[in-house]
Amino acid sequence: MYQLNDVKVIRDQRTILDIEQLNIDPHALTVVLGHNGSGKSTLVNLLANQFQPEQGEITLADKTLSKYSAKDLARTVAYLPQKLPEVAGLNVAELVRLGRFPWRGTLGRWRDEDQAIIEQAMAETGVSEFKDTLADQLSGGERQRTWVAMLLAQQAKLMILDEPTSALDIQHQYQLMELLSRLNKETGVGVIVILHDLNLALRFATQIISLKKGKIAFQGDTDILLDETLLSDLYATPVTLVDHPSKPHKVAIVC
Repeated sequence: MYQLNDVKVIRDQRTILDIEQLNIDPHALTVVLGHNGSGKSTLVNLLANQFQPEQGEITLADKTLSKYSAKDLARTVAYLPQKLPEVAGLNVAELVRLGRFPWRGTLGRWRDEDQAIIEQAMAETGVSEFKDTLADQLSGGERQRTWVAMLLAQQAKLMILDEPTSALDIQHQYQLMELLSRLNKETGVGVIVILHDLNLALRFATQIISLKKGKIAFQGDTDILLDETLLSDLYATPVTLVDHPSKPHKVAIVC
């Protein structure tokens, strides 16, 4: 369990994130929602230990996050930032292979099981056919699936993704979220993901965290999103929920 207690992040003498208490199920598919500037990226960066809060404590599995070694944390949490690193010259298989670094290091002995893990990760994400293709020559959706394959090869228990659908078209947004949902259900890997699209959250999330002006607006099971007043207040615009024509979930429309 992730636990945040009295956590504050301060920039330029201004509190940009202020969380009294927050518990996050590391086995769920948790979607983080909120308006631009609400603190979503700050929150997931804290969870990935990219920096420390000015105040408060963050624990994972009852251990203070800052006390994890870089290697131990990488074996527990796999993080994909919003701005992906440059991978010029790497093909898909080589990029996915980077996920094994926390287990083998730079000079560690390569084992047959590492290759098997890489091949399985590529198969699960549907990028095996591109293994010899340069990663920067892939389409947006293919590239995102390749990065998710790298996270899988890392064999961490939890994946954190900062707005992974932001640069994708609608088709690839849904394909990526379907992939993350399937991995969560079939492999037990937890997922924490920032989304801007409320309808993606309604369809795929099992848990919700919503932020407004740096504070928790509401959190809970996905059913908490079935409150039009709550959603309208979160986004400061009228939101209406209607039945999906063929799926057993609601669709949000802006009035």
